[in-house]
Amino acid sequence: MSIETMSQTEMRRALGQFASGVTVVTGMDAEGPVGFACQSFASVSLDPPLILFCVDHEGKSWPRIRGTGRFSINVLRENQADLCLRFGSRTGRKYEGLEWEMSKWSTPLLPGVLMRVHAEIHDVHAAGDHDVVIGRVLDLESLTEERPLIFFRGKFGIETPPGLLHT
Repeated sequence: MSIETMSQTEMRRALGQFASGVTVVTGMDAEGPVGFACQSFASVSLDPPLILFCVDHEGKSWPRIRGTGRFSINVLRENQADLCLRFGSRTGRKYEGLEWEMSKWSTPLLPGVLMRVHAEIHDVHAAGDHDVVIGRVLDLESLTEERPLIFFRGKFGIETPPGLLHT
């Protein structure tokens, strides 16, 4: 497949071969809490402590978070696909009926997650139809040793192919 003939669907399918963790980026502005599901999250640097995530220019949540300058990354546990679906939706009330708390950085904290990264925007780079957001880490919270939510081949989790045994 050459880049000239590749569709977005083909690119998504090919890159879906790379398993990723799932996060929800949260923030708070004058209109209230905001957030979005995000698979493209990574550590960048230990000194200074920097992380990154990528976000679609078309999203409604990112401009609101960008305007405040601070955000929290909530890393989801294996059994939290419902949170991913809630925050991955472009419609609906993401926080409606959800018990959440406020961090000391005025960002929403989602319940029962694996860990949280609290950060402020360090830099933003436009890259095609997305922004690459570099965040300076303010604090980390490791909350549990449970398994992470994984997204692979368009689905949550990694299934063992028939015939393969775990040893």
